[in-house]
Amino acid sequence: MKREHLNCWEVMDCGREPGGRNTFLHGVCPATIDERADGIHDGKNGGRCCWVVASTYLSEDTFGCRCKEGFIKCHECDFYNMIRKEDTELLAIV
Repeated sequence: MKREHLNCWEVMDCGREPGGRNTFLHGVCPATIDERADGIHDGKNGGRCCWVVASTYLSEDTFGCRCKEGFIKCHECDFYNMIRKEDTELLAIV
């Protein structure tokens, strides 16, 4: 059975993915379009490694994402910790 890997915008419901409800206010989040990060942690673009995508933490997003508080806050982010937990569990299986 294949695991479902949700991206940050799907979990955090920020609405900043291309065509999202908040792009007109805050723009498209760089994590959603950074193709260089595609596939990392099985995500789409930077969707599962948003903490390393340039400028995500400079956003003014206030819709569930703590990126506006800066990279230092990533370790407190529910999404970041979800990915860490999933990766730890995966490594335990291997």
